[in-house]
Amino acid sequence: MGERTAAHEACGRLHHWFSTCAAMPHNNYTGLAGYSHGPLDQPVQAGVLLVNLGTPTAPTAGAVRPYLAEFLGDPRVIEYPRWLWRPILHGVILRTRPARSAHAYAKVWTEQGSPLRCGSEALAAGLQSALTRRRPGAPIRVALAMRYGEPSVPHTIEQLQRDGVRRLLVLPLYPQYSGTSTGSVIDAVADSIKTLRWPPELRIINDYHDDPGHIEALARSIERWWQTHGRGDRLLLSFHGIPERYLLAGDPYFCQCHATARLLRERLGLGEDRLLVSFQSRVGRERWLQPYTDATVRRLAAEGVRKLDVACPGFAVDCLETLEEIAMQNGGFFTAAGGEALRYIPALNDSAEQVDSLAALVLQHTQGWPEFAADYDAAAALQRRAAAQQRAQQRARTD
Repeated sequence: MGERTAAHEACGRLHHWFSTCAAMPHNNYTGLAGYSHGPLDQPVQAGVLLVNLGTPTAPTAGAVRPYLAEFLGDPRVIEYPRWLWRPILHGVILRTRPARSAHAYAKVWTEQGSPLRCGSEALAAGLQSALTRRRPGAPIRVALAMRYGEPSVPHTIEQLQRDGVRRLLVLPLYPQYSGTSTGSVIDAVADSIKTLRWPPELRIINDYHDDPGHIEALARSIERWWQTHGRGDRLLLSFHGIPERYLLAGDPYFCQCHATARLLRERLGLGEDRLLVSFQSRVGRERWLQPYTDATVRRLAAEGVRKLDVACPGFAVDCLETLEEIAMQNGGFFTAAGGEALRYIPALNDSAEQVDSLAALVLQHTQGWPEFAADYDAAAALQRRAAAQQRAQQRARTD
């Protein structure tokens, strides 16, 4: 009798402990505050999350420093052991580079702010309008996040969840895949999703470097620019560089850049001697993808090229690397080496060509999701759900 009583008392204490733990707040998983299991007053929404690199909040050393710390602290970007890289980053680079970078940002900053953020916001708004036109009855949300800086990936995904998004397509604004860019976005999305109590259904576009709509958008943009400014002697496609050892380790970026160039060369009807490829933004002494853009523009000028047209198909919107590094820095390198003019052809930005190509890409990658179907009717879907809930309640009452 005593053993049975002791056992009951132990079970009671255990039950009380579990009940107490259940009532305690937990920080492992994030749910919706005040979530109701009753009838919903809005249809399930689908979301498209555009993710770009990011930008500091101002062209000042104080604003650039935390941005660079987050960017250069990403192990996807700098694949050195953390014990080796952190002292270099925080002890050397973040003491000197923010001021230099801020000076460069100040050259391209506008009254509206960062060109990358403004251009990305305009592109997101354009894509929202295009999807609304193509799917007028569908509750589709387009949102923008930055891999580094604000608006952050975790905050944006949390907001989409609060807005009722249950199916989410992530579109990194990097046409060519690299572990340093798209791979890092996937990491950020995964880190955010795994903290949610009820994650949305998820799809991610890995790359779109050879998408026919994207190639056509690039070609039309270049042709339109030529119609206004005339053709230069050469067309140089400058892609952002990465260390060569990343390529040797299996990163497909180099191959996808050349695939984009080949397709664009074929579409424009240019030979390999007229459309060239190079890689920019190299830092440090390590060997990066070649040929380097700065060396290429100097060589072309020395060979007698007078007018050099440069496009950057790896950048969805214009940013520091296109407006300052290419148009200004490399423009100066070209003329100093004897060339007449380096003429930068703007990125696709929020042009109709890019908006339409991305809208088609989104619809291609969301096939099978009801909200993206051409005949989807949100009001009818909500009525069906309400009717189903009403039938369930009636059965419960009769039981």
